[in-house]
Amino acid sequence: MPINKSNYNASLSGISDDIDIAPSKYRQAVERYKAVGSWLEDGDYGFYTGTPSIYPQGSFRLGTVVRPIRDGRESDYDIDLVCELPISKYSADPKKTKMMIGARLKDNGTYRPLLDDEGKRCWTLRYAEQDGIGFHMDVLPSVHDESGYTKTAIAITDKQGFIYVWSASDPNGYAEWFEERNRPAFEQVALLQKALIREREPALFASVDDVPNQLVRTPLQRSIQIMKRHRDVMFDGRPYRPISMIITTLAGHLYNGEQDVYSALSNIVGQLDQHSVLMKNQSLANYSLAARGLIRRMSDGTWYIENPVNPKENFADRWHEDNNARAKAFFEWSVQIKEDLVDILTDGRPEPELNLSKSLGVPSSSSRLDFLRSSGHRTGPSIPIPSRSSKPWSH
Repeated sequence: MPINKSNYNASLSGISDDIDIAPSKYRQAVERYKAVGSWLEDGDYGFYTGTPSIYPQGSFRLGTVVRPIRDGRESDYDIDLVCELPISKYSADPKKTKMMIGARLKDNGTYRPLLDDEGKRCWTLRYAEQDGIGFHMDVLPSVHDESGYTKTAIAITDKQGFIYVWSASDPNGYAEWFEERNRPAFEQVALLQKALIREREPALFASVDDVPNQLVRTPLQRSIQIMKRHRDVMFDGRPYRPISMIITTLAGHLYNGEQDVYSALSNIVGQLDQHSVLMKNQSLANYSLAARGLIRRMSDGTWYIENPVNPKENFADRWHEDNNARAKAFFEWSVQIKEDLVDILTDGRPEPELNLSKSLGVPSSSSRLDFLRSSGHRTGPSIPIPSRSSKPWSH
């Protein structure tokens, strides 16, 4: 029996809301990263004169945050924070820069016990759970990179064995690119969504104007959240999980202004699936899509997915390793997500609520699946899949 598209779209929107960060937790995260930022800004970094710039990057900044699943349970939110010192990479040493930021965090009695061992590129603060939800805050030491492709380019510290080097990055430039792709849809949904959030959270927001833009979700952002959650469930405990940067970049390119989540997801996933022929060294049948060159397999066997704000950076620079293992995993996922989330609308499979439950980590008893039950499908037995409000479970 075909599933009603309108109901299915509403359910996808609801699921993305369930796996998103709640407004109260968003506010808590902002308060925490601002406090960390203030502490870092007031630090003494020797000849590094001037005040560091502290700003979020990644999914928290882009509005695509999803509570991850690790080892069969929902895990802590990851918040990425850039600490950019006002100095050129040509005048700075990457090891010294990283050690100074780490020392500054250790000087704070609150942050010292939260600080994890040194990471490859960052320092991590692990906050204890409250109401069953915790945070990891990654603080990324960096400096200005005037040799970068844009004015916002930075160089980040990168520990490679016992050697520290500078690696290129541009989180501000990338965020500007994504916001430009997202802006038309944002302008259409922002006022209504802010009003609904204000209505649900009157204790947090005194007026609609108090609701931050970062809590608004467009069909593009919700589609990315759902894609990431499907990826997390499918690759829980498996290697070569497709990275979020590639998913977000390709979705941003392929989004065509669709007005609802299912249409946006169907368009994005359908075009991703067409690229799977590249694994067989075949050309895309869609000439227009092929001409865009979003995913390219080069003559030497390597792969190329361009950073939209830095053509010199290849997000797929490791796809050829291990006999193209990462490429194979990505296209395996692109085929599976189409089957699980797009084809479900018309294929009439038995007990579709269980299929959706398993593929997105939503309890089969969830009200988000009521649209399937109301279509006359039999509801199967409950299975232990976590949700944002559920307690962690184990095998």
